[in-house]
Parts: sequence; structure tokens; C-alpha cells
Amino acid sequence: DMCIATAISLLMILICAMATYGAYKQHAAWIIPFFCYQIFDFALNTLVAISVLVYPSSIQDYLRQLPSNFPYKEEIMSVNPTCLVVIILLFISIILAFKGYLISCVWNCYRYISSRNSSDVLVYITTNDTAVRLRRPGACPPPAHSSS
Repeated sequence: DMCIATAISLLMILICAMATYGAYKQHAAWIIPFFCYQIFDFALNTLVAISVLVYPSSIQDYLRQLPSNFPYKEEIMSVNPTCLVVIILLFISIILAFKGYLISCVWNCYRYISSRNSSDVLVYITTNDTAVRLRRPGACPPPAHSSS
């Protein structure tokens, strides 16, 4: 249905805009809906891969349902079904690997913004004669002390 497709498209545009705004303004909570969408999309693609693996004959049924003017339909149908399953699984695996990489990118962005917005924690370690102060990475350096 065209109304549902339009609504889903507008929702996706909104979610992507929220993630962009959240990354730009460094609001980690605005990135979460996009991250959840990516996880959902990854899960659906994984289910497609599993269904191709479990029901390899469904590929031939799907190809028969394609319109007759679909490009290379006859050539694809003439390929050995086992070889076709391997090709499709390889293609889906590449897509899943890329989607996994994108998920890790968004997760790292979320973690970076979350840690950047958290309060700075200082830890003091005292040894025999010196005191060492550790700071969170990316935090501003302590003010320089003048020795006079």
C-alpha cells in the first residue's frame, strides 16, 4: 500500500535526521532510535539468510514469480540451484558484514558522545614520592602550576 510505504519512508527520514542531529549536537539519546533500527534491520537480514539456507527451493519459487521482463531472469533460473544458494548466501553475508560494521560505527559514536558528556572523574594514585593524577581520555588538561 502506498500510504504505508510513505509513512515508513517519512519515519526513516525522521530517524536518520534525529541521529544526525544527535551526533551534531552531541546528544547521545537522539542516536538510539537509529541504532535500534539498524539492529532490527540486521536481524531481518539474518532471518532472510537463514530462510535461504533452510528453504533453498524458495529461491526458485521466487524467481518464477518475477515478471517475464525481469533482466536476466532466464539466465538466473538456468543456474544450478545449489550454486545459486551459495551465491546468494555469499552476497547476503557481505551485506551482513557491512551492516555489522555500520552498527559498530553508530555504537562507537554513541559511546563517544556519552563518555564526552559524562562528568570528569579524577583518580589519584600515590606512590612513595610522587602523586599521579589520571584523567578520562579527551578531558581538558589540568591548569599549569607555576613554581616560584
